[in-house]
Amino acid sequence: MGGTVELMQKICVDAAQALSASGVGVSLMTSDGAHGMAAASDPNTARIEELQFTFGEGPCIDAAAAGRPVLVPDLTDGAMRLWPMYTAAVLDAGVRAVFAFPLQVGAARLGVLDVFRASSGAMYRPELGRALTLADQVVTTLLDGQERTTGTDELDEAFEHRAALFQAQGMVMVQLGIPLAEALARIRAYAYATDRPLSEVAADILAHRIRLDTDHA
Repeated sequence: MGGTVELMQKICVDAAQALSASGVGVSLMTSDGAHGMAAASDPNTARIEELQFTFGEGPCIDAAAAGRPVLVPDLTDGAMRLWPMYTAAVLDAGVRAVFAFPLQVGAARLGVLDVFRASSGAMYRPELGRALTLADQVVTTLLDGQERTTGTDELDEAFEHRAALFQAQGMVMVQLGIPLAEALARIRAYAYATDRPLSEVAADILAHRIRLDTDHA
């Protein structure tokens, strides 16, 4: 998992260029509301990406909740009524349009890919297609960073386990305020110490039966 964040940062940089964006960010979110900014194309975008969590509102959060893209080609056209604090803050930061694409695997919602532009205007169909492809690339990068399984006859179950492990990793990351890679290391260490499969530990974390703390190093 060590290079996953670096790969996501590269995807964000490439996406910003491909989509004529001022910045692109990726945030991780779990079903119970745990969240955190995971990667961004540049430091300024990282600060903008965090604003949705600072205010608890914005197209990014709505896209994660609904499981579908939220496209805002002009933040000055009605967005203030929907997200007053968020809209004011990002406008002040020079953002004029936001396009949020959920990251999901079946019913499991992992986070959001956010595209920011310094000028208003809708995305054209080819750009939307590229954005959706890039969102899929982020999902693949995230899942490829998880514990790999070798059984080919139970691929669907393994895929579900990876998604659950990723969600648990996001929860631990936010709870302890640590990097994504370290969160996975903590989960693996706990599984090793208790002689339990990673999938079981992840399920217990998601169900709040386990809460890792600073003692679980």
